[in-house]
Amino acid sequence: MSSRNIAIGGAAAAIIIAILLALFFLSGDDTTDVVTTTPVGQTDRSTPAEEVAEKVIPSFDIVRVERDGMAVIAGRSEPRATITLKRNGSAIATAEADGRGEWVIVLETPLEPGDIELTLTARSPDGSELNSVQSVSVSVPEQEGGQALVVLAEPGKASRVLQGPGVPSDAGNLVLEAVDYDENGNVIISGITEPNSTVRIYLNDKPIGDAQADAEGRWELRPNGSVTPGTYTMRIDQLDANGQVSARVEVPFERGVAEDVRRQIAEGQVVIQPGNNLWNIARQLYGSGYRYTTIYQANRDQIRDPDLIYPGQVLATPAQ
Repeated sequence: MSSRNIAIGGAAAAIIIAILLALFFLSGDDTTDVVTTTPVGQTDRSTPAEEVAEKVIPSFDIVRVERDGMAVIAGRSEPRATITLKRNGSAIATAEADGRGEWVIVLETPLEPGDIELTLTARSPDGSELNSVQSVSVSVPEQEGGQALVVLAEPGKASRVLQGPGVPSDAGNLVLEAVDYDENGNVIISGITEPNSTVRIYLNDKPIGDAQADAEGRWELRPNGSVTPGTYTMRIDQLDANGQVSARVEVPFERGVAEDVRRQIAEGQVVIQPGNNLWNIARQLYGSGYRYTTIYQANRDQIRDPDLIYPGQVLATPAQ
């Protein structure tokens, strides 16, 4: 499978488990976006099913990165398509989708330490190509024993932390994973908890909405009313069957002005996520945590204390 010798042990076991997980999850229902096209020349009359070409946008289901950079990536596409996995726009691996459009890639060469973006291109049997709408940002730790951060992004949707710490509750399995803004500057809050349970989100002790976790425990909330710009205490409660709180997360939260947020994100500025700090952001962007002062100086109007940055803040990150 690889030109690199892999020691038999924990790393190999992790890869095997990841592959089994990939095959397990891919056996579920296919909810991938489908673009259906009608052959040229056919307009008002009905078209037999076998004459309609279904173009499935390639997507990620599983991205698992080990501490040494070895990775397993799985997803879906059009059946029998050739999948090309790209790192920062350059192809690094290919795979053939099966008759159900499912594919798995086990990288032969580990990802190097640092920050990269993974995307997909699917080439269908008829020769046409489709690029993924989704992208996956991966931060591979430089220090031995560090944990990789893997975040799935899709325009207009909450980022999904596939691998990383987030902010966990003291008890239970509740985790706040991401605080995002959509294309209109509206807040999106997401995380993971017990499957099919309810979470209730508060700002300064005022409830702003409930979210229902799916069968995998993932939840997402887009508050119905507008959230006034300002700094808040965000509280997230997991509720049991009797409506009692079984787990809780509390973090500071800063909501920016929607127009400013749209502009800032379009300019490539960074949205602070739960668990971020200036040291880690500087290390990822500039290669050294000591460069945190660069970000601090560029955002002094927002940051009074370099040790206190809040999820939801949008910070400028000056070019290297």
